[in-house]
Amino acid sequence: MGQSTSLQSRSQPEEQGPGRRYRVLMIAPTSFFADYGCHVRILEETQILEKLGHQVTIATYHNGNPVPGLDIRRTLPIPWRQHYEVGSSRHKIAFDALLGLRTLSLLVRHPFDIIHTHLHEGALIGLVLGRLFRKPVLFDFQGSLTEEMIDHHFLERGSPFYGPLRRLETWLDRSAPAILTSSAHAERLLVEEFGCRPERIQTLPDCVNGETFRPGASYPAQELEALRRQLGIPPGRRLVVYLGLLAEHQGTSHLLEAMRLLLAQRRDVHLLLMGFPNELIYLEKARKLDIQDFVTFTGRVPYRDAPRYLALGDVAVAPKLSRTEGAGKVLNYMAVGLPTVAFDTPVVREYLGLDGLLAPPGDAAGLARQLSRALFPGGDEAAWRQRLGQRLRQRALTHFSWEKAGRQIEQVYGRLLGEAPLPRSLEAPRVRR
Repeated sequence: MGQSTSLQSRSQPEEQGPGRRYRVLMIAPTSFFADYGCHVRILEETQILEKLGHQVTIATYHNGNPVPGLDIRRTLPIPWRQHYEVGSSRHKIAFDALLGLRTLSLLVRHPFDIIHTHLHEGALIGLVLGRLFRKPVLFDFQGSLTEEMIDHHFLERGSPFYGPLRRLETWLDRSAPAILTSSAHAERLLVEEFGCRPERIQTLPDCVNGETFRPGASYPAQELEALRRQLGIPPGRRLVVYLGLLAEHQGTSHLLEAMRLLLAQRRDVHLLLMGFPNELIYLEKARKLDIQDFVTFTGRVPYRDAPRYLALGDVAVAPKLSRTEGAGKVLNYMAVGLPTVAFDTPVVREYLGLDGLLAPPGDAAGLARQLSRALFPGGDEAAWRQRLGQRLRQRALTHFSWEKAGRQIEQVYGRLLGEAPLPRSLEAPRVRR
């Protein structure tokens, strides 16, 4: 069921530089790999850890795309649910049960040093089995479980299930020996709302590979022009790019409404809407708004192709509404050097600093105004956009590099294994209003 090299051939830890190599069991309760959000964080963390000499095995659901070179161990399939899963689903109970069994079998057969869990389902599996096998557990926190379920319209605050799920989430958060959060806002959330001990928490922001995600000027002009023609984007239109899931909590309807308002003023703009699922639903919404000729739906864009597609853009947009989830796509936009328009949430402000073009959450008219400002600022607009893009790229490279993050994860592993103290000097910069 797995791929890449076996653990038997990698079973002995080796010394490397100032520290030793760790054997890591990473629990990913999702259909890894898919081209969005938490999957990218899992992928990039794994790749930087292996680059640093550690051995990572990923336990995940049966579905998902293979990633050459990674040791991925999948669960058995579920006959009644074959297609890909995004977001909350009652079927995940069965998926997680199978993932628990798969994780148990790996721990029985292989000598891991540490369990690195993602999402609350992974934390539950890791904490239970970590106690059984006496393995330290790291929880990679990427947002509140109950808040995400509410954002996805899978749970309501008045539901009889809300209280028990909130208590389960609180227990998981408080029980984890160490927690990595994707933002300083998430760290404050854990301390202030869930009562977690601050010394157990460290901010490890989403990061970006600045060599992979690079400005459009670094590509041959004819290559980008050919891609633009391939996508059917009419010449002479300024291009707004979006990359991510298409869903209400991602602000997709608000983005389409903002485009309608923008097109009422200008007709030389176009939206490249890259993502999945629900393409047909939002295509129909675009038709009802009579903007279908100004929006290109690409469907799923493979992660390896994302940098080239983003390089087509004049401006990027991130209309995500959730106040607790990460927003890794913003860092990709920044590394490409794109002025970025977004709804004003704590995580987005943390990434963009003072150079974001922000609208009140849920305000489509405000989003349209900021898009207009970014696309048509007046005066020497090309130079203004270039300077703004350069500042954002420099911020991404300085504060959000995976090399720095990999060393930070190593230090957390060392602390959990009693080998090193946990410094707090590598946190992301915090921006005040």
